[in-house]
Amino acid sequence: MNEFLQVEGVTKRFGSRFALKDVGFSIHHGEVLGLIGPNGAGKTTLLECLAGLMSADAEVIRSAQQVLTHSALKDTLFYLPDAIVPWGEQTVKWALGFFEGLYGTPKQKLSDLLAPLRLAEILKSRIDSLSKGERKRTVLALGLLTPHPLLLLDEPFDGLDLRQTREVMALLKSEARNNRTLLLSIHQLADAGRVCDRLVLLSAGKVVAEGTLPELQARANLPDAGVEEIFLALT
Repeated sequence: MNEFLQVEGVTKRFGSRFALKDVGFSIHHGEVLGLIGPNGAGKTTLLECLAGLMSADAEVIRSAQQVLTHSALKDTLFYLPDAIVPWGEQTVKWALGFFEGLYGTPKQKLSDLLAPLRLAEILKSRIDSLSKGERKRTVLALGLLTPHPLLLLDEPFDGLDLRQTREVMALLKSEARNNRTLLLSIHQLADAGRVCDRLVLLSAGKVVAEGTLPELQARANLPDAGVEEIFLALT
């Protein structure tokens, strides 16, 4: 895969504590890239810095060796935070239609999302009445209706049962095959190993490794290990 973006030197402090320190990694065209690590590793802070929702103390993002401005980044990426409840008093159908109209999304796109995200049964429901899993599926649909070439998803499987998780994984892989790039923040390491093409291991605000599963196995000298064993060995 060709390199899409290069993230360099992302640093964020809260007082004297470093939440992120000189974080850097590459993002390739049409891949599912997993940002993995335990709670408190800095995953959400990193996504918010990349999306411009939080100002970093230092940060450079390049595309084809050119530094991207914040304006260019807004056209490049769309960020879906975890545990949000947008337009709580509106119905799921209204929210989907709003995004569809806002971005001029082809009608077929929404139709293609209804079955894998099981949205037909909740279209008339108010968003603030949905369960955690139903809200997650609704918000994922909103993100997938956007045209941005890079989609940042914070904990996309949180609140989903096993069957729904597998269905969403298949959907995200399909998006990547259609040349969309996805950066997923995931704390469940087994999920990351099943859905991601490459992984960025984040621990205590620092990148400790980056690569495909075979590359990380080689680095950890654990040829048959899964993501959990590799993470423990490298952190």
